[in-house]
Amino acid sequence: MKNFLLFLSIISLAACKSDPKKEITTEKETKLSLMAGNDTLIYPEEKNFKSIRQITFGGDNAEAYWSFDDKQLVFQSNNTNWGVNCDQMFLMNVNESFENKKPPMISTGMGRTTCAYFLPDNKHFVYGSTHLADKECPEVPLRKNGNYVWPVYDSFDIFVSDLEGNITAQLTTEPGYDAEATVSPKGDKIVFTSTRSGDLELYTMNLDGTDVKQITDELGYDGGAFFSPDGTQLIFRASRPKTPEAIKKYKDLLADGLVEPTDMELFICNADGSELRQLTFLGNANWSPFFHPSGKKILFSSNFEAEKGFPFNLYMIDVDGKNLERVTHSETFDAFPVFSNDGKHLIFSSNRNNGGGRDTNLFIAEWQE
Repeated sequence: MKNFLLFLSIISLAACKSDPKKEITTEKETKLSLMAGNDTLIYPEEKNFKSIRQITFGGDNAEAYWSFDDKQLVFQSNNTNWGVNCDQMFLMNVNESFENKKPPMISTGMGRTTCAYFLPDNKHFVYGSTHLADKECPEVPLRKNGNYVWPVYDSFDIFVSDLEGNITAQLTTEPGYDAEATVSPKGDKIVFTSTRSGDLELYTMNLDGTDVKQITDELGYDGGAFFSPDGTQLIFRASRPKTPEAIKKYKDLLADGLVEPTDMELFICNADGSELRQLTFLGNANWSPFFHPSGKKILFSSNFEAEKGFPFNLYMIDVDGKNLERVTHSETFDAFPVFSNDGKHLIFSSNRNNGGGRDTNLFIAEWQE
């Protein structure tokens, strides 16, 4: 699956509570806001954040994606205070926050959902859901033979819904896992991950589900793909087991509907799969990539500097693999960076300012170079 939120139910991530409504707009104010621990919204080193605003205040909230007109966002949450038992999809206007109110749920409320993304009309979105197989939330295995794993439910299919939660189309009907759908900024194609070939590969299709084309074909988990701003390239995360032992382990886990997402690198290719190349060689988990508005850089999350598996921070790298730089300086978890279409704002998920618990919340930062 596209998200790492299950990871946060295994490791304890510490933070200290501060005023969630306070926006920090200058370096001086940022330094003054810091107290002992992780009780801040912006750290002094986070020079790309001109200001920041916290959106959610409880549960695990992630994968927030902008409408094409940048007026709304769709995101997934398992906040039990909102009446859900596993990830469902919610809608928000960009100026809203949800400390004392609940956003409208726009998925069915059945099964588990993942990876919603607006369509160009700003009135519909695509997302993955397991509800056709079971109305209840599926079980979530977290470990296999002592190792952290993700479930890859073969009951996931990709649907189109309006913003009132009414499903208007089913885009995939093949047996196996179909999910992680995102839409090209050109508004003509969807990229998604599927096991229809027997492995976790990338595919593209038209917005109506026609003209399905396989993009990747190398053994390993290919997922979390996003188009470049001009729609000509794809950036994604992938595992590439090479040794006989690693290959057997990967295949055995996949046969059980599982993957280990702890060893992944970023890959980039043209939208048709040509000129595929590995972008990062950092080790550990490099994932949730998204193109910088210029199309010349990639923002992503990684724990390659972490000895114990965390923290995860945001990094930026050129599309030729040069000029790696760290963007966030959290001691816990920052991931799922997504730029607005106008390039002025970045929404991401973080454990900062979560009161010392495990809640993962959404933050919108005003971006500056």
